Amino acid sequence: METTTVPRSAAGCRAAPALPATRAAARHLALPRRAFSASVAAAPARRLLAARRAADGDSGETAPEAVPIEKRFPPYPSVMDINQIREILPHRFPFLLVDRVIEYKAGEYAVGIKNVTINDNFFPGHFPERPIMPGVLMVEAMAQVGGLVMLQPEVGGSRDNFFFAGIDKVRFRKPVIAGDTLIMRMTLTKYQKKFGLAKMEGKAYVGGDLVCEGEFLLVSATE
Repeated sequence: METTTVPRSAAGCRAAPALPATRAAARHLALPRRAFSASVAAAPARRLLAARRAADGDSGETAPEAVPIEKRFPPYPSVMDINQIREILPHRFPFLLVDRVIEYKAGEYAVGIKNVTINDNFFPGHFPERPIMPGVLMVEAMAQVGGLVMLQPEVGGSRDNFFFAGIDKVRFRKPVIAGDTLIMRMTLTKYQKKFGLAKMEGKAYVGGDLVCEGEFLLVSATE
């Protein structure tokens, strides 16, 4: 019987893949080295962008820029409008400094907003060249939100004899200017009904930034 000897160099090789029939076909199928390198380098960025879109619930079909900016922000909720606020607080123009209540729980806390506009009567004097809301009026606005917490039938307060009695540890963190929306949260921390004393913690924000904070004392005075 004859034995066929296979060359060692051929025995360790796999079958070579079929090559294109022509050089033109080879050039058509080949990816230029620069294009290939750019594609590989861009792949992680594409994956990261896809992951961010997936996390944001964006399929990528509609770019965020396609939604006009005036439609991207929902309005503030309204738990109390200005008419309901006027029924509770005794303040009137130009000293009513709460425009809306967006969250509220009687006897516990309230979150109110003050829309700061250039038409506010204090801006011509504070200051003409740099309109900044006075800190004392920020404190007053927060105290009025505190009054909304306490001047309710559920709590037993009376608008005729409930007063702002004191402040402590007040700090102003950032200036509030015309065009800002001041968001104020007042939380009841201690209430001595026998003496008519209410202690509250107040924090005010603009766009998520803390601009003012302090401790407030409200009192129900007797005749």
